[in-house]
Amino acid sequence: MTRTLHLNAFLMNTGHHEASWRLPESDPYAHVDLAHYVNLARIAERGTFDSLFLADGPQLWSNLAQRPAGALEPLTLLTALATATEHIGLIATASTSYNSPYNLARKFASLDIISGGRAGWNIVTTAGAEAARNFGLDAEPAHAERYARAAEFLDVALKLWDSWEDDAIVADKAAGVWGDDAKIHPARHQGTYFSVAGALNVPRSPQGYPLLVQAGSSEDGKAFAARYAEAVFTAQQTLADARAFYTDLKARTERAGRDPDHIKVLPGIVPVIGSTEAEAKAAERVLEDHIVHEHGVARLENLLRLEPGTLDLDRELPADLPPESAVEGAKSRYTLVVELARRERLTVRRLIGRLGGGRGHLTFAGTPEQVADAIETWFTQGAADGFNIMPAVLPSGLETFVDQVVPILRVRGLFRTAYGPRRTLRGRYGLPRPANQYLTPAPALLRTPS
Repeated sequence: MTRTLHLNAFLMNTGHHEASWRLPESDPYAHVDLAHYVNLARIAERGTFDSLFLADGPQLWSNLAQRPAGALEPLTLLTALATATEHIGLIATASTSYNSPYNLARKFASLDIISGGRAGWNIVTTAGAEAARNFGLDAEPAHAERYARAAEFLDVALKLWDSWEDDAIVADKAAGVWGDDAKIHPARHQGTYFSVAGALNVPRSPQGYPLLVQAGSSEDGKAFAARYAEAVFTAQQTLADARAFYTDLKARTERAGRDPDHIKVLPGIVPVIGSTEAEAKAAERVLEDHIVHEHGVARLENLLRLEPGTLDLDRELPADLPPESAVEGAKSRYTLVVELARRERLTVRRLIGRLGGGRGHLTFAGTPEQVADAIETWFTQGAADGFNIMPAVLPSGLETFVDQVVPILRVRGLFRTAYGPRRTLRGRYGLPRPANQYLTPAPALLRTPS
């Protein structure tokens, strides 16, 4: 079978560049406008993307002066988008640190049913003291503890999604029998973090489980991904680093007893596209010129655990930064930013410019052919199974990618020309429908791709 790209549209209000909201074309209120997101979802679906993705966190991000802040709750928004689209997968971020397994499992099962099998869950453990204080904690839990809780959370969620067998609903009107209680399996879970007694109050959904996505690249994050994840959103700056991450994660997945083809690695890319390379570079400069550097300095000092006023815009980062091992939150992003600054000897001003578009994800300014070349290179040289497309400006950046880059990828045989017969999100990613853990052996039907 020919290997083809997977493309996910990472949607963020007016675009991923922090200054995108300041452009004349942008709507500063887009982040709470359903019509804006419906339009983006339909553009991505026109481009036959596998899925779209909404990030989230249980705190107010940054300060109100910097960029549109706050966001609609993603599962609620994706439920609305499910009714406005037909094919595209719908992935939402939700935290294992600040949710309960029963409620979250029910919400994702409901979205999967409503969408006809298109739901995905980006599993995060949520770093940061701000979020912790919103849930009665004085500080964020330790990194290792967050991942231990996440593992138990997932184990409980899997029990709940399997708590109904697929044929538990009998619907025998003549006999007066609606369902078969023998095919219901209460979770009966008693663990370190959770105690969950009963079965889910929603039937098993079309996919069995939502597509399980993960985005952490720390050692704990990679171990968690190897055990559970079916798609991984990652940030890599160089082809060499991306290949090393890809090889390592596939090997970890195989050692965990899973098929490495059943975990898809999707680095993020922020494309700024022009009809010529000069035009693309000029558009990138316009965005960088709209950055308010005071905001960037404050954000960078927070990431690097520095006291306010430490950084000088026209100097490089201090030589005595703490090691990653001393950082409890966002470990992999911390390392990526520091290594980028050291490798390219960037001043703080230039580093802020580099991070303004994608917060550490690869940014690329060029023609549609050059963007397609970069994607093809990473895909064919063992660095990616696809990409998280993160347009700098929305909706124009997504429209340009769909109308000008996707056709090139199709001509090269790298991407689909139409949605195929597999209608579920798992089917789009070439993944099997998971067998119900309470059935041994599982029926053959449940071992085939969705």
